[in-house]
Amino acid sequence: MSALPIHRRTLADLAKGLKQREFSSVEVARGFLDRVASSQAELNAFVTVTREAALAAAAVADERLATGKAGPLTGLPLAHKDIFCTEGVLTTCGSKMLANFVSPYDATVVSRLREAGMVMLGKANMDEFAMGSSNETSFFGPVRNPWNTAMVPGGSSGGSAAAVAARVAPAATATDTGGSIRQPAALCGVTGIKPTYGVCSRYGMIAFASSLDQAGPMARSAEDCALLLSAMSGFDERDSTSAERPPQDFHAQMLAPRAGAPAGKPLTGLRIGVPQEWLNWTDDALDARQRVSEDITLCLGEAFRTLKSLGATFVRVSLPRTELSIPVYYIIAPAEASSNLSRFDGVRYGHRAAKYADLLDMYKKSRSEGFGAEVKRRIMIGTYVLSHGYYDAYYLQAQKLRRMIADDFQRCFTQCDLIAGPVAPSVAWKIGAQGDDPVAAYLADIFTLPASLAGLPGMSVPAGFGEAGMPVGLQLIGNYFQEGTLLHAAHAFQQATDWHARAPAGF
Repeated sequence: MSALPIHRRTLADLAKGLKQREFSSVEVARGFLDRVASSQAELNAFVTVTREAALAAAAVADERLATGKAGPLTGLPLAHKDIFCTEGVLTTCGSKMLANFVSPYDATVVSRLREAGMVMLGKANMDEFAMGSSNETSFFGPVRNPWNTAMVPGGSSGGSAAAVAARVAPAATATDTGGSIRQPAALCGVTGIKPTYGVCSRYGMIAFASSLDQAGPMARSAEDCALLLSAMSGFDERDSTSAERPPQDFHAQMLAPRAGAPAGKPLTGLRIGVPQEWLNWTDDALDARQRVSEDITLCLGEAFRTLKSLGATFVRVSLPRTELSIPVYYIIAPAEASSNLSRFDGVRYGHRAAKYADLLDMYKKSRSEGFGAEVKRRIMIGTYVLSHGYYDAYYLQAQKLRRMIADDFQRCFTQCDLIAGPVAPSVAWKIGAQGDDPVAAYLADIFTLPASLAGLPGMSVPAGFGEAGMPVGLQLIGNYFQEGTLLHAAHAFQQATDWHARAPAGF
């Protein structure tokens, strides 16, 4: 029996406790719901809390546990990012436009986790329509980083990351378009994985950029992420971009030993590439090459030495179009956003202006009032690059470069099995620090955008603390459908370190 309090336990630990009758699912749910309530004023991590429904679902889970019909996730609580449609529950996407929208159906990710027996605590706050890197664009106010509430938690899945970091939820769903799982996970000191594009269904996930959006889990550990990803992934005929693959047991893949690897060196034979455009790694010394602060560099150097001690070997690789990923992403993503968000017009659902002269005036006023500044900015950019005379000059060229970026990764994977590097150039910054300079926020996505554009799986693993005691994340990127390899390496790293077990003071 563990001496740890319930809120300090990982999903895997909670699952063991439930099966051994240390506590009930209702007790677990009530404990986390109380923590959500007590932290909300400080963190603003949730938009909606579903207390009654959560306790009812937990009671059903207890019945399943008592009859021996429980699965590995039965009775475990989590938060859903407010981008996932949830039947009968407010689904806002962090926007005034959808501040009154109650979804009539569940997203596939939501329904699969519910069918697995998980208990939804509520809906996590986020950047409006997932557009942002700091969780400051939410209509419901900024989320605060539990390590220092004056700092941003990252975005757009900042509410999910803050909730897990503060131990007010043991896990959360999230989405990643250009880094929105990995970056907030890094800034809040939790583990998050963006799987290969198509692994998790996008059905019922409100679209930002359809060719980039991908759902994934956030939790304390790689093991917890593996358990969640196994349940939420898989082919969905309602999503035309869903990968037609058989169900995957990512937890088993994570635990499977590498061929020929001794017990003390579980990563023997694993080749890890370090892009020379990101970092300069030679003879166990790591020097910053580009846009990486000194504290990040020191933490990554120590992480690389740990991975090396576990048997991994390091090679230098090249991603020569790294810098181009920023303009490419900020052409393609806004273009798709301008198309996807055209459906929000005040006619059938969402915000409608109170006063208008005619239909066109209603469209204009509803959209002007319903969308925030960052969303408007990206809609305008997207509309511009798709307009006549500019489509060929901007959008088409960006798509060509996107293919070249994907090809660069494939060349790298002929030399290595995984790619390692920073998630972000710095630790979390102060709320409001980049308010007048959106380009500064865009530039900070330089290390997460390439994998998103290529559709590759990537994850962030806690790897220490930098300036002002703020968390640092290690980014690992794998080849297509190599989530098992990613999770295995992350799990081995977490078995040798305790960064993922650290909790912010007061939580």
